[in-house]
Amino acid sequence: QVQLVESGGGLVQSGGSLRLSCAGSGFPFSHFRMSWFRQAPGKERELVATISSTDGHTTYVDSVKGRFTISRDNAKNTAYLQMSSLKPEDTATYYCNAVPSAGYYGGPYWGKGTQVTVSS
Repeated sequence: QVQLVESGGGLVQSGGSLRLSCAGSGFPFSHFRMSWFRQAPGKERELVATISSTDGHTTYVDSVKGRFTISRDNAKNTAYLQMSSLKPEDTATYYCNAVPSAGYYGGPYWGKGTQVTVSS
């Protein structure tokens, strides 16, 4: 059974930090590209950051560059999103996503999300 389970969300003041975790199981985690998306009330889901399965290449949406860092630990089947200098506009439900790399199949897989609320 495939699972992606996010954790680490919560309420934080503006300027604070949080680290989100995404634990994967039931699929070959190290061969999947991992991403974090977020969705605020009344808005579309937005891609925040991605990390490749091969060389660890990362990409970020412009609004989080320099503040967020995506990483992964394949030995633990876990992806992370370190969020710093948080702003009220970062408030959203954050979702983990897994997409297979070339030569692998399955997915895309989604977690159920973790809420991040940044107070001003």
